[in-house]
Amino acid sequence: MVIVLANWVDARLIQLGPIITDGGTLIFPLTFLLSDIITEVYGYKLARRAIWCGFLFNALAVFYGLIISSLPSPAFAQYNDIFDKMLTINVRIITASTVSYIISEPLNSFILAKLKIKTAGKFMWLRFICSTFLAAGADSFIFGTLAFYGSMSTMNLLGLIFSMWGIKVFIEIVGLPLSLPLSKKLKTLEQIDIYDDATKFNVFSLDADYQTQANHFK
Repeated sequence: MVIVLANWVDARLIQLGPIITDGGTLIFPLTFLLSDIITEVYGYKLARRAIWCGFLFNALAVFYGLIISSLPSPAFAQYNDIFDKMLTINVRIITASTVSYIISEPLNSFILAKLKIKTAGKFMWLRFICSTFLAAGADSFIFGTLAFYGSMSTMNLLGLIFSMWGIKVFIEIVGLPLSLPLSKKLKTLEQIDIYDDATKFNVFSLDADYQTQANHFK
């Protein structure tokens, strides 16, 4: 749902003091936060499946919007052309968001899963921040370039990309008091703590099965 909402407001640029960003940046970081929790508790395979579900739901929303905009408009409707124009603009935005999403979200989960193994499950807060820092950087650069290149100066585009990146990392850090306890609580309730030691990180696979030894819950 977050990716759907973000895409429909991404075309709207906003200014918060000296910071200029797009509307989707304020809500999109929740996808990283959710991916962190799912990967940390249930493993990369389940996070990958959730990512593909988000991709599917977004595709359905876009497809429905395109159908609606292609249907005949009654003569008395004053604002349908504005809606259709905004949807046309949003096609580029949504395409950019889809490409960046399908790259950055698996990257986020991949980095987190690998760091969990490297740190033997310690420093969860650091894993959450590091994975989001790198994945959000990739997401901001890809999305910003594909969505807004040519519509603003290079300096403004770079400023927008770094603003989006900073906001995403900031929201991840601010969300730690929620994401860390929630992850620990889920592990206790589910009695599960998956390590992706034997996982094949093929983003196109929908395999979600784990061997018993992958669960390190104590």
